[in-house]
Amino acid sequence: MLLVIWTVVSLVTLLIEVVPGDPATVILGETATQEQIENFRAKHGLDRPAFFFSYGGEKGFVWNGGDNRYADYWLGLLQGDLGTSFRTDRPVRDMIFERYPSTIKLAVAAMLVAIGIALPLGVLAGSRKNSVVDNLASFFALLGISLPTFVIGPFLVYLFAVQLGWFSPTGSLYPEDIVLPAVTLGAALSAILTRMIRSSVIEELGEDYVRTARAKGVSERMVLFKHVLKNGLIPVVTILGLQLGVLLAGAIITEKIFNWQGLGLLLLEDGIGKRDYRLVQGCVLVISVTYIIANSLTDFVYRKLDPRIRLS
Repeated sequence: MLLVIWTVVSLVTLLIEVVPGDPATVILGETATQEQIENFRAKHGLDRPAFFFSYGGEKGFVWNGGDNRYADYWLGLLQGDLGTSFRTDRPVRDMIFERYPSTIKLAVAAMLVAIGIALPLGVLAGSRKNSVVDNLASFFALLGISLPTFVIGPFLVYLFAVQLGWFSPTGSLYPEDIVLPAVTLGAALSAILTRMIRSSVIEELGEDYVRTARAKGVSERMVLFKHVLKNGLIPVVTILGLQLGVLLAGAIITEKIFNWQGLGLLLLEDGIGKRDYRLVQGCVLVISVTYIIANSLTDFVYRKLDPRIRLS
């Protein structure tokens, strides 16, 4: 976990540094004086080297020792300090924790939408292989995978907000505002889960324990939901654990479409858009840690679903 976190933050820091543009000019504006720009750079340490090494022209790479922004960031991080925003002068930690619950709320809602659609549809398709239901489920899955969120989102806004007037087109002020973003974000995941559940059900229905249960007179519904579905959930749980990171990343686009005040919108507009290095680093760090924790929890869910699996 520590190695992944270090790698992600280091790569983000490197990419930010090589992208053209000066944060001082972006934040202060083109009308700022040279003195204002220099004071800004000195205040936020932008006048110091970015890494341990810097390119010195004819001298080649020059060793900067510990006097660099990268070392300072990690020293602060070890003390729980994510730095200060260039634009607002507020602690990055406070800005992230204000938006983080909204993003988690949206991701969880999207996952519930995906499971609510995929579970019954996948079981029906798998238990009725090559039937009309199976073909419709396959068509839905292909459609959901093919359509990106920036197509589904505006379509839902036009249909349910503009034409029907059931929901607000953007914002996160009222409880019902989460419906359209959650459906948009959960649509692609539900398509993937439907295919996974269908394949798992078809595979499990051919196992010996299913024939034994049927021979004992167990009802088909009990066979499906008590035996087949439980044993077939392991690959589905794998996808759910991995897709949480995809949901967090996809939330950036979805939050932009619906103006959902979450971590993705903060990263996109205030971080990347304003060249706020510390805010970008903090947002990516929190998303990475959340993704890693979700994958770790997935391993423990395996153990509950199948006692034969041992964690080491």
